[in-house]
Amino acid sequence: MQASTDFHWAAVKCILCHLQGTTSYGLQIIHSSSFTLHGFTDADWVGSIDDSKSTGSYLLFFGQKPISWKSNNQLIVVCSFIGAEYKALENGTTEVIWLQYLLTYLQIPFASTLTIWCDNIGVTYLFVNRIFHAHTRHVGVDYHFIRDRIVKKEIHSCFISSKNQLVDVFTKPLSTASFTTFRFKFRVDPPSSA
Repeated sequence: MQASTDFHWAAVKCILCHLQGTTSYGLQIIHSSSFTLHGFTDADWVGSIDDSKSTGSYLLFFGQKPISWKSNNQLIVVCSFIGAEYKALENGTTEVIWLQYLLTYLQIPFASTLTIWCDNIGVTYLFVNRIFHAHTRHVGVDYHFIRDRIVKKEIHSCFISSKNQLVDVFTKPLSTASFTTFRFKFRVDPPSSA
């Protein structure tokens, strides 16, 4: 806000127009017999034009219901797309571990292995490749944190096509058709007339 430009003003007006058209929308909670945790993580590399930081996001589901999501600028500027994706995956993994502890404390049953979907095939291949290349050294701590969870079979990381990546709605502009489809999958709908 201290150094806003016409670009920022146009973005705010676009957001306000969207919000005005969706004031009646809400998160629809439905009954589900599924007790699986699964999530989606994504990042845009150097998406911020102001500080060259990437935006990382995750979305976690319990059964068919979204229960936790976040999208924010990452704290550091990363030098590679893999670094940005790893940081988003690490944030999602940290959140799901906390959710697993919470569900255990509340004595709510859940499937023990969580699947996290990522649309970067390079990131998913790094988990099965034990050789740590020099160009991935900067993601070392995140790599070992996530790999430790995979070895313990607490999480399972899988590749998903970008056209099915639900958290793209948090990290990049989408067509109206894609946005509407993802909004439906989030169960964000106008109230039913019934």
